[in-house]
Amino acid sequence: MIFTKKGAIRLISPLVKNVFIGKHNKFKSNLLTTTIKSESKNDVELFTVLGIETSCDDTAVGIIRSDRSILGEAIKLQQEIHEPKGGVVPTLAMVYHQTFLPQVVKNALDNARLDVVRDIDVIAVTRGPGLAPCLSVGLNAAKTLAIVLGKPLIGVHHMEAHALTARLTNPELKFPFLVLLISGGHTLILLAHGINKYTQLATTLDDAIGEAFDKTARLLGLSWLKGRNGGPGAALEEFATAGDANRYQVPIPMTKEKRTKENPNMSFSGLKTSISILLEKENLDLKDLQVKRDVAAAFQATAIRHLNDKLNLAFDWCKERDLALNGLVASGGVASNKAIRTR
Repeated sequence: MIFTKKGAIRLISPLVKNVFIGKHNKFKSNLLTTTIKSESKNDVELFTVLGIETSCDDTAVGIIRSDRSILGEAIKLQQEIHEPKGGVVPTLAMVYHQTFLPQVVKNALDNARLDVVRDIDVIAVTRGPGLAPCLSVGLNAAKTLAIVLGKPLIGVHHMEAHALTARLTNPELKFPFLVLLISGGHTLILLAHGINKYTQLATTLDDAIGEAFDKTARLLGLSWLKGRNGGPGAALEEFATAGDANRYQVPIPMTKEKRTKENPNMSFSGLKTSISILLEKENLDLKDLQVKRDVAAAFQATAIRHLNDKLNLAFDWCKERDLALNGLVASGGVASNKAIRTR
């Protein structure tokens, strides 16, 4: 058991010594090659990074020092803009990133009580993957800042940032470790050997888990949960907390045949379809809040069981190769789901 800022997490395999949960897209100072060493071998001059994140609909800026201190951050959400559209519209999100980003940068600097010219040493930015129109806003802003200020520019891979977040908050985590990366756009199980060294053990064959949560929330007609870590998927999670996961039977994906059961990859599109069939077959009344809660709970429990099955296959793969894992990192937006965190 290890305690993080987000609570206690139980171990799910004897191969794993620790479980770390990460959520935010922080910036990897250990990728920098411009560190200046002082005369003392054990002393490294600290540097400060301003990081820009615009890969989807949230406009976010973080300021981090190379000793892992988070000096300041700011974020501007777009949930109220995109909810009426039924989902994030990339071109619309791009326009609002352009509008919000200058003020978000200023807010982060003000929160950190830092001056961008005097105190920032490096500019970092999410370079992908993400929504191309949205990424372009952050990239253009970061390049402009780097050129005008004469600072180094670091492009950060979105997925690697997720994978390494735990090393920001838990420096005792050593390689190798397993990564469960679950977000709105990706679902991956990775073996992290080192910086820029990963083995992909599994991915989704269709929808990402976060996409399945969002689509199922729309099927149930749920209003988006507002605030950080909000959205349609978060609304489904909230409804599921008061639901009975056993009231409706929802088949676990990829369990009918041996070849699919032993396939390390995941599938979530069929799970959403199963919910759609359930609603129609049972002629469920979605005006009944308890019905919504029970369906949400059934979906969530089944999705988590599917994740757990595939994680066990990944652990078996490591065990067969005598790989001693130092931890399991669960990261990405969906890792904020409390039912997953306490599994």
